[in-house]
Amino acid sequence: MANIETQAPELVEKVVAINRVSKTVKGGRVMKFAALVVVGDGNGTVGFGLGKSGEVPDAIRKGIEDAKKNLTKIALKGTTIPHEIVGEFGAGRVLMKPAAPGTGVIAGGPVRAVIEVAGIKDIRTKSLRSNNPCNVVRATINGLKNCTSAKEVAAKRGKTVKEILG
Repeated sequence: MANIETQAPELVEKVVAINRVSKTVKGGRVMKFAALVVVGDGNGTVGFGLGKSGEVPDAIRKGIEDAKKNLTKIALKGTTIPHEIVGEFGAGRVLMKPAAPGTGVIAGGPVRAVIEVAGIKDIRTKSLRSNNPCNVVRATINGLKNCTSAKEVAAKRGKTVKEILG
């Protein structure tokens, strides 16, 4: 067990949203919490998780555990993404455009959290349609997952990277 722990890179955790939900029962209201958490290594690996519990710290802990279970690797080109893409999930849509070095992260709330833990330094984004944090996070990760590097495109077409880039 300890061997696996030393192999895994240090993950950065960020709480995106904490939602208080209540259920009305015979004796009154029962409060519970749902925590949306994103984790990443700052080098192209990112994942998200949703943890639910009666206490906030427990919900966050469960969210982190869930996020670590579904980590995905994304394609990076230096400090930005390889190309423009629109990530979609449900009603959530996120437009992501690569930016020149020195631009920084131009993104709002949930998108910014995902971009920062993924290790992207220069990007421009716009959240379209839904502003539900869960759908926006899923749309962002979906878009980043669907980005293809020049290397992948070259391999698919049976050409060299130089031929693809011109």
